Amino acid sequence: MLAFVYGQGGCILQQQQQHSLQTRRCFLGNQNYFVGKNNATGKNTKTVVFKRRKQVVAVQTSHVDSLGGTRDQKKNQVEFTQVPDQRGHFGRYGGQFVPETLFFCLENLTKCFEETKDDPEFRQELNSLLKDFVGRPSPLYFAERLSSRYARKDGTGPKIYLKREDLNHTGAHKINNSLAQCLLARKLGKKRIIAETGAGQHGVATATVCARFGLKCVVYMGAKDMKRQSLNVFRMRLLGAEVREVTAGTGTLTNALSEAIRDWVTYPEETHYIVGSVSGPHPYPLIVREFQSIIGKETKQQAKEKWGSNPDILVACVGGGSNAMGLFHDFVAEPNVRLIGVEAAGEGLDSQKHAATLTCGQLGVLHGAMSYVIQDEDGQIKEVHSISAGLDYPGVGPEHAFLKDTGRAEYVAVTDEEAIQGFKLLSRMEGIIPALETAHAVAYLDKLCPTLSGSPNIVLCCSGRGDKDVHTVMEYLKEKGDSDIHLDDIIS
Repeated sequence: MLAFVYGQGGCILQQQQQHSLQTRRCFLGNQNYFVGKNNATGKNTKTVVFKRRKQVVAVQTSHVDSLGGTRDQKKNQVEFTQVPDQRGHFGRYGGQFVPETLFFCLENLTKCFEETKDDPEFRQELNSLLKDFVGRPSPLYFAERLSSRYARKDGTGPKIYLKREDLNHTGAHKINNSLAQCLLARKLGKKRIIAETGAGQHGVATATVCARFGLKCVVYMGAKDMKRQSLNVFRMRLLGAEVREVTAGTGTLTNALSEAIRDWVTYPEETHYIVGSVSGPHPYPLIVREFQSIIGKETKQQAKEKWGSNPDILVACVGGGSNAMGLFHDFVAEPNVRLIGVEAAGEGLDSQKHAATLTCGQLGVLHGAMSYVIQDEDGQIKEVHSISAGLDYPGVGPEHAFLKDTGRAEYVAVTDEEAIQGFKLLSRMEGIIPALETAHAVAYLDKLCPTLSGSPNIVLCCSGRGDKDVHTVMEYLKEKGDSDIHLDDIIS
């Protein structure tokens, strides 16, 4: 099965190309294969990476009878505190599978990030903006009525807290990363910013910070997503961004990301690409994790203030995985904290209309990194589905793949129908209308909480607010004939 890797494209500056060829490292060391297991079939697999003139051109996965004779996977793994390695690998995942044109950009970005992330002046400016512009720290809110739903007769039951990223400026966690990367772009001397977006929140966040700093902003968005997230399209344009409609393929996040990469390949010198999730080529998974880890850092401090110890369980939705990794990162080395990521099961895992990459995906390369990918028998990226535009993606961040394989985190899936119920549940029980992405995590509580004993403290990342999704939910309920809401009174 062949997984698509971006090949050579765009105009290449000879000097940059030579520099990249001299300094880049081999992805696989002395090996050109990985071994693993197909999540869907349970069969052992061997994945071979093909190169041409040192450039990766394809990845082929096939079933094998056993893993005998192949190298020990444990040798590819590193301690949690040490990931990623210097080449951007989380175990066997991650890396840089990109055209030569972009290696120079990635090398400069890596150097700038390493030199800047701990610089006192940079941190002071970023922290000041996070406080006064974004509105951090975001509250850790005790959801009293939601917790009472799962209370037992003896008075025990889980205590559910919401990490309120929905209260950030622009309405989601995305601005944490967009703001920090915009500061990096200024240090790199970039005047033009590009981004991709599905649900629109990353696009809005990027447009917002570009307006704040007077930078040109271009956002790529799938035609389907532009229709179902029309409010966010208007917001981006109001903020001065150019929103470019992507009609190729399914017109969703996958295609928008592909177009953004093509743009970057064409205009690498003047452009900085603000990747919105913990996906893409190194150093993006590391950078986005670093700037979203403020979610977990605040949670750890707030938990100690509220009940004197770490949370017992962390729950977050996972598409590319930025809000989940932001919440999880500071607790990965805490073995007593359970980490649960919730993916989109769409119309059901057996329907082929889902986006549950970690649940049903296979090893492959997508958008510059090796991770789990939803692909067909020929290795072509499959069309995926979720009612949530932000989870409608056939890949996932490489660190999530690493956490799954090592057993450090659990990944489950929730259907569209269940997510809608989670959307209504949080709205009615706590007066908080969540994003449909967050609603997947809320819905999973109905499955999780009955399995728990005692009174564990659960922190759920409320990654965004649901204003952007109200129209989608209204249309869904209308189509289903949901009598729980009087639609005739709402829809003209």
